[in-house]
Amino acid sequence: MIYIQLFLSFLKIGFTSFGGLSMVPLILDEMTSHGWMSSQDLTNLVAIAEMTPGPLGINCATFTGIQTAGFAGSIAAVLGVLTPAFTLTMLIAAFFEKFKESSVMRTVMTFVKPICIAIILKVIITLSKENYFTEKGIDPFGIAIAALMFYLLLKRKWTVPKVILCSAALGALFYGVLPFMGIRL
Repeated sequence: MIYIQLFLSFLKIGFTSFGGLSMVPLILDEMTSHGWMSSQDLTNLVAIAEMTPGPLGINCATFTGIQTAGFAGSIAAVLGVLTPAFTLTMLIAAFFEKFKESSVMRTVMTFVKPICIAIILKVIITLSKENYFTEKGIDPFGIAIAALMFYLLLKRKWTVPKVILCSAALGALFYGVLPFMGIRL
């Protein structure tokens, strides 16, 4: 049954990722292995999930569930992705005082941080291939938009929502409005 598959897939994602963008490679693997989404669908999913309020994992689970099996599918996927966090949070809360000063916990965190960075870099590379390269080669407008947004974030100190709205407007202009009007850049 599709609902159980969605629940188990997102349960697996929830237990084997650390949230945020580190979930994207796992979501991609699960979605493509089940035939629920293509890598292009996932790129769109991540863009939408990043633009909507709330955690990326929950947004991805919601959109994937709806696309795959409607409203009930979204409930199954969200419950799957939330179960690990809820379970682990309850366990950690119960034993927090015991583990607070543990050298084992400090050692574990020493290894978890670089692993998360590596996973995020993998996501950046995967999504860059999808967004900045076409069958014709490099997409100069995609790279220009990314470079401008990077500049606005770092040098001009724009907020993330402002950058997302600006990049969405530029993307709509270069990839939607102008081509629709027959203007080829």
